[in-house]
Amino acid sequence: MCEDDHGIGRRALFVTGAAAALTLGSVSFASGAPAAGQETRTVRGTLPTGSPDFVYVPVEVPSGVQELRVAYTYEKPAVPAGTPGNALDIGLFDERGTELGGKGFRGWSGGARTEFFVRADDATPGYVPGPVRPGTWHIALGPYTVAPQGLPYEITVTLTYGEQGETPRPGYPPARAKGRGRAWYRGDCHLHSWHSDGRRTPAEIAALARAAGLDFINSSDHNTHSAHPHWADQAGDDLLIMLGEEVTTRNGHVVALGTDPGTFVDWRYRARDNRFGRYAREIRRAGGLVVPAHPHATCVGCNWKFGFGEADAIEVWNGAYTPDDEVALADWDSMLVASVRGDARSWIPAMGNSDAHRDPDPVGTPQTVVLADDLTREAIQEGIRAGRSYVAESKSVSLSFSAAGPRGEHAGIGGRLRVAGDAPVTVRLEVTGAPRCSARFVTDQGVLFTSDVLPVSGSGTVEWRTTAQYAAYVRAELRHEAALGPLPGPLAAFTNPIFLGA
Repeated sequence: MCEDDHGIGRRALFVTGAAAALTLGSVSFASGAPAAGQETRTVRGTLPTGSPDFVYVPVEVPSGVQELRVAYTYEKPAVPAGTPGNALDIGLFDERGTELGGKGFRGWSGGARTEFFVRADDATPGYVPGPVRPGTWHIALGPYTVAPQGLPYEITVTLTYGEQGETPRPGYPPARAKGRGRAWYRGDCHLHSWHSDGRRTPAEIAALARAAGLDFINSSDHNTHSAHPHWADQAGDDLLIMLGEEVTTRNGHVVALGTDPGTFVDWRYRARDNRFGRYAREIRRAGGLVVPAHPHATCVGCNWKFGFGEADAIEVWNGAYTPDDEVALADWDSMLVASVRGDARSWIPAMGNSDAHRDPDPVGTPQTVVLADDLTREAIQEGIRAGRSYVAESKSVSLSFSAAGPRGEHAGIGGRLRVAGDAPVTVRLEVTGAPRCSARFVTDQGVLFTSDVLPVSGSGTVEWRTTAQYAAYVRAELRHEAALGPLPGPLAAFTNPIFLGA
């Protein structure tokens, strides 16, 4: 074993745009290494408060390497109340380099693992199998938060020499399942497996999705596409599995929903770098939707800072309904008001997902229920993009929401009822599976109607009459009974809007 100390004087700082990255001194191994056996190097250093988002440790990999293995530890000293402590993420880039959007990415585990390996025929979940070619590889460190005392770390790199195995040819789930034609399909598009910071295998997630009554799911591990080939044997006639990624930047997270198999989307930028548009377009070129996730979440780096100009939909409800979801819902509703002032076709639909990671996180709570022409990737995406959807807390809740004009005009969720401004409009909501909930109709003026509490059977029909000049749009909410006075209870379901007027 050889040990080294990464002194501050040995680092090189390079800047691209507004983002800074730090490259430390190389970890070198002897050339002409033995045909078998192992070599190990250990390096130590300390990252100060205010470190760049990414710190790269070059590793000079000689020829003849069968496996590269990395283990790391770092200190977590006590910090004052209200001050973030140390958290250090880790990943790997191969000899093709660390260029933003380049081909060198080989894996990311964030802070979920203390060690990983890659070789031609296998890799730790979160990492991509493939040849271990000679050249300069880079361990990527992400100092997520740094304590006032600094972040002391230790990295151990072990090379195993020998003949490389064969890289498996990836197989992927089909883009189609056996659907019911044009129908309402239930899905959960924000899920984490053990390929990032989840604790469930794809098989366990698929089983839970079926139990939750879902028709489709989307793989969305943090900053890696390594799970994509591992979903192939979990799909079936009853479950469409789409592939994606949760692109986890320091200024918010975005779900790449339903991208082409094997698509990796880089995450190493902030809003100030003016690069998100490039990667939003990359998601769309790969056939995916751009869905900002939990935009008002309170965790460090989780709050959405990029604006919504590139969004195809917004994740308004994330996991168990909490105050930050209530803020996200209100913020989204304000965006609907803004769209009414211009082209209503420019509005951004809302959706909800579980963001389930591990037990006891329930898969499918909430779930997005989409009116689609069939159970295919493209049809589901088109239904989400068009806003033909509602969000329900479970498979038990079903809604039918429509608006009708005086001459037989009719529109459903995500549609437009084209009537004169003073024409009478009847809004109708049919509900099942929502015992003791109240229905609210929300418009550009706010809540204009609240129903009586539904019976314990959970079923009921609510009607309300209005005009397009009184309500530019109307959407429905189902709320549980409030725990405190006049405050609204938590959501049981909500719909995307119906727009009213010519």
